[in-house]
Amino acid sequence: MSEQKTLNPWDYKPWWCQPWSILLTGVTLIIGSWLLLKIIWVTVIVAIPVLVWMGFFLLIWPQLMIRSGVLESYQNDFNK
Repeated sequence: MSEQKTLNPWDYKPWWCQPWSILLTGVTLIIGSWLLLKIIWVTVIVAIPVLVWMGFFLLIWPQLMIRSGVLESYQNDFNK
């Protein structure tokens, strides 16, 4: 039996598109809007799309990539 390596979508993304960089960017934008303006409604308006963006790329996108089989075909092409 051959061991199949688990497919990690983050292995195929550059350093600036890794979970730590997405979290750091999102938190910096939200905190930065508060520190710069100190207006709660502006911070909330900034936070909503940033949190949606972070949620998509940290939770939904990796699962979509794994389920779609794109990583498997990419890995097979790479190993040829």
